[in-house]
Amino acid sequence: MSDEQILVRAATESAVCTITLDSPHNRNALSSTLVRELREAVDAASTDPAVRAVVLTHTGGTFCAGADLGEALQRGLTPEEATAEVGAAMSGLMRSFIDLPKPMIVVLDGHVRAGGFGLVGAADIALAGPKSTFALTESRLGLAPSIISVVLLAKMTARSAGRYFLTGEKFGGPAAVEAGLLTAAADSGEGLRAELDAILEGVRRASPQGLAASKRLTTAALLAGFDEATAARAAESAALFSSEEAREGMTAFLSKRPPAWDASSS
Repeated sequence: MSDEQILVRAATESAVCTITLDSPHNRNALSSTLVRELREAVDAASTDPAVRAVVLTHTGGTFCAGADLGEALQRGLTPEEATAEVGAAMSGLMRSFIDLPKPMIVVLDGHVRAGGFGLVGAADIALAGPKSTFALTESRLGLAPSIISVVLLAKMTARSAGRYFLTGEKFGGPAAVEAGLLTAAADSGEGLRAELDAILEGVRRASPQGLAASKRLTTAALLAGFDEATAARAAESAALFSSEEAREGMTAFLSKRPPAWDASSS
């Protein structure tokens, strides 16, 4: 594999494995290659005794834009097959984060959309910098944040989910902290680094056994019924994608026009 084809990079230093999404050309979308490389990096960190914690970060202005359906279709998959593959990949990624017997810490300073929320929601700790924005725009496309809702509803407050799932509006780091999506939001790059350093120092003081046991306590409720819940949401997502409203929503989005149902004043 040539260096240009590597979409996920991993390096370990001072007991911390930093995994970097490095596919800025497509906004770190979850292509089959990126998903495979990310799973491999997480699995390797999981069994590496030198690793006490995992930090997931990114290059470019977007942390993750969600699924890369276009890439799946280019490989010859039907829309139904592509939707099923993407759903399975998203569920598997979220579960790998939760199953990891070490802290998974997401550090971002860019945009989060669609499946990117699943990565943030599945992490134990999530930090964001001043350039971060968040928007769950699925409802505007005739869709819903189906699969990622399994982790988001476990982290976000009921009121914030009710607002952002339904309106699709954009919000920033401080609002994401208030919503329960983020652990902390910094107003500068230096502040983000300081927040991360403080957390990592705490993790380095903990024993591997203590970390693993403590994490199991925090993830037990989420893991109970996780596979059944993600399977049900995947079926729901597939049905929505094949609907007339979703086709209109996606067509309007690609054509940069309002969909037929848009009753907004702008």
